Amino acid sequence: MLKYIAKRVALMLVVFLIIISMCFVLIKLLPNKPAEQFGKDKQLIEMRREALGYNKPLLTQYLIFLRRSLVGGDWGISESLYLGQDVWKKFMEKMPATVAVNAYTMLFSVPLGLLLGIYAALRKNRWQDHFISTAVVIFVSVPSYVYAFLVQYILCYRLRLFPFQVQSGTAFFSRQMFYSMVPAILSLGFGTVAGLTRYTRAELTEVLTSDYLLLARAKGLTRAQTTVRHALRNAMVPIFPMILGEFVGIMSGSLIIEQIFGIPGVGQLYVASITAATPDYNFFMLLSAFYTLIGLLSGIIVDVSYGFIDPRIRIGSKK
Repeated sequence: MLKYIAKRVALMLVVFLIIISMCFVLIKLLPNKPAEQFGKDKQLIEMRREALGYNKPLLTQYLIFLRRSLVGGDWGISESLYLGQDVWKKFMEKMPATVAVNAYTMLFSVPLGLLLGIYAALRKNRWQDHFISTAVVIFVSVPSYVYAFLVQYILCYRLRLFPFQVQSGTAFFSRQMFYSMVPAILSLGFGTVAGLTRYTRAELTEVLTSDYLLLARAKGLTRAQTTVRHALRNAMVPIFPMILGEFVGIMSGSLIIEQIFGIPGVGQLYVASITAATPDYNFFMLLSAFYTLIGLLSGIIVDVSYGFIDPRIRIGSKK
């Protein structure tokens, strides 16, 4: 198991390095804003650019980037969005908002998805199952930003239940902030609920028709007993890793939602670093590294967690 984890981590680092290297080369092909246009911050920008090797060959710049940014944690300063401010510090200031909205989304979507999936499996081939399955197909197929516009129109504009934008401030786990985040949470959670419902229904349906459950029923156990004691426990083996992966991977799905609802998180920062009149290359590189790492970690967590959840599974072992 440890050998398998080490191998996966090593492969993850290789893939991560390849992706970041491609982003670095593509960014360097774009023109930089002349330092003279920064006015009073001209000297500061020139000093930082010289430290990062902007006036040196591309390979030298790349080696400096690896040493200062990926190893040393110095991602430079903002040249557009937050002129002259440290990129890493600004990134950490924005992180709590992203963590809050994604944590709220998981608290809403995971229990609801599990309950709907269990209910659909227990009502297999009945109208309730058909209704939930049809709704799941619709919600899985529609992008989250479409839900955002519908939520804003129905709940914020027509019914006036919630504000259009998230409340300003940094108390992201307060009651008032949670209330203002509800439209964003719903927009992010619909897709997660649908995916988890579909997966839970499929796994539980398969377990409920297995031979050992039929034997348990034949020995006198009620349907409720066989479902709770045996079916749910075995069905959760592949479902629980999916929940872990969703918890890590959902952070990469809040890019557009944060922009729509005005959430001051790293997702909004990522979009702004690309769409600004003068793109902020240092922010782009840091956020590209962050979201790439999040995506790769979610895959590893899902794979490795199988062996910890079910001791019968020995990933990477040889007979």
